[in-house]
Amino acid sequence: MCVAVPMELIRIDGSLGVVRQNGVELTISLDLLDGVSLGDYVVIHAGFAIQHMPKAEAQEALAIFERFA
Repeated sequence: MCVAVPMELIRIDGSLGVVRQNGVELTISLDLLDGVSLGDYVVIHAGFAIQHMPKAEAQEALAIFERFA
């Protein structure tokens, strides 16, 4: 089973980005998405941003993950 996690994009450096969630920061590839901006929520899987996600939807998904932690 694969789990993709929504995270907030806090830094962009070319085709790399840094995302943050619950104090964890991760450098990821932005090669699979066009038009990302700082503050966007993106879904992360295997080190790649694979999808944009609206902030409200991301927060709802993260709340669900919290219940299982």
